Amino acid sequence: MKNQLFSKISSYLRLLRISSWPKNFFVFVPAIFAKIFFTTNIFFTVLLGFIIFCIASSSIYIINDIVDADRDAKHPHKKKRPIASGAVSPSEAKILAGLLFVFLAVFTMQVSSSFMIIVWVYIFINILYSSILKEIVIVDIFCIASGFMLRVLSGAFLVSVYISNWLILTTIFLSLFLAVMKRRVEVAGSSAASEQRSVLKYYSLNFIDQIAAMTGSCVILSYALYSVADRTVKSFGSEGLVFTTLFVIFGIFRYMYLVYKKERGENVIEVIVKDLPMIIDIILYMAVSFYIIYFPKN
Repeated sequence: MKNQLFSKISSYLRLLRISSWPKNFFVFVPAIFAKIFFTTNIFFTVLLGFIIFCIASSSIYIINDIVDADRDAKHPHKKKRPIASGAVSPSEAKILAGLLFVFLAVFTMQVSSSFMIIVWVYIFINILYSSILKEIVIVDIFCIASGFMLRVLSGAFLVSVYISNWLILTTIFLSLFLAVMKRRVEVAGSSAASEQRSVLKYYSLNFIDQIAAMTGSCVILSYALYSVADRTVKSFGSEGLVFTTLFVIFGIFRYMYLVYKKERGENVIEVIVKDLPMIIDIILYMAVSFYIIYFPKN
């Protein structure tokens, strides 16, 4: 009996895809670069925003798994998902999604109206994506990318801070880059993936590689320009942020290497946590950036 209960709870947790929650750390970006991250009330406000996006993203994952259950069952890896494998019934999944939406409604009432609107726009776009938009070439990539962009914008509205235009562009291109890399893994994968998702037949590796090269280059360029912008240098009291561009370049190149050579990249979090050089690069980037942003140079 206990084993059955434990197995059921484990299936529910996998359905929530808690392993993908780190994507929601993008909500913290505006507060970090606005130099207010360690202000107590700001930190807990952004933390609440992070929790809200975790609930929102999990509800979307459940809806997506319900819609794709039959096709996932034919996929070599996705067939292990709780609904596709039969570990969780569609009716149970719908009840869980409904509960999450109730929690979401309650929590979003505690934050600014601008943040609340962005969260529900995120929900709306992803529901459309799950039902229609993921079968429309190019549009599907922009839908995937929109999630990262909306997280950053929501973080800015949550604490009412200005975001540099260069930082916005960096986020846009990074979002598109990660979305394209996800598609590349799927296109380069087994024929079962193409059968499961018809939009993949409209993509070729050559086409995707061109988009990846463009968006990856734009991430590096826009971040570099952000790091040397007059407003950035004045705000941080240092020109040192430009040196963190090295970590950004390495991260982009390493990610492309993992996708092209290791055929990883469908889940950005799994790519990062399973690759030691990526982990070291991110830790160094965060450490150097926090030092430059938060430690006075006088």
